[in-house]
Amino acid sequence: MSSASQAKPPNAARRSARSLKAILDASMELVGEVGYNRLTIEAIAARAGVGKQTIYRWWPSKAAVLLDALTAVVDDDAYAAGIPDTGDLEADLKAVLRATVDEFTDATFEAPYRALAVASAADAELSAQFVERLQEPGLAVYDARLRAARRAGQVDPDLDLDLAVEMLLGPFQQRWLTRSGPLTYEFTDRLVEMCLRAFVPRSTP
Repeated sequence: MSSASQAKPPNAARRSARSLKAILDASMELVGEVGYNRLTIEAIAARAGVGKQTIYRWWPSKAAVLLDALTAVVDDDAYAAGIPDTGDLEADLKAVLRATVDEFTDATFEAPYRALAVASAADAELSAQFVERLQEPGLAVYDARLRAARRAGQVDPDLDLDLAVEMLLGPFQQRWLTRSGPLTYEFTDRLVEMCLRAFVPRSTP
């Protein structure tokens, strides 16, 4: 029997996994280089070294590719661990928002996230996926930390947790999305301090 006849057939699953990673990586690279408006399926395919029909077979649009790519790099373990609870709510919130500043000012994360945030504003279906897969897991860790603080008597027992999370993150998201001011540690520290003045238990007259 010849060596050719003894060769193992290509592993389709492994080949597909390589192609998938190459496509997701290419979409992240290209959106940072050319922007979302100039990003095309053809360019992603060329960068990934695959045919464009391979991409169309797996995704309906460039937005869907980019959403999968960004979801793949989000640290699910960090979401699972949640915000550390040291007993000092102010310090914990400041620490996590400082880490978020670092993430949102990192070009490799910022470009695809901003592209999807803008694109989803004009696409209801994409917006729903963007919120479910990228925003809600992040909001949930803040909700859990504030819930623990409420049980510990560190915030008002009647605190509306959903609204409290929006108060913490809304100004951050607005400043980042509109570039209305610098996204700095000083800004997020002051944001936490201001919010906590509204969150703490009301004193009894």
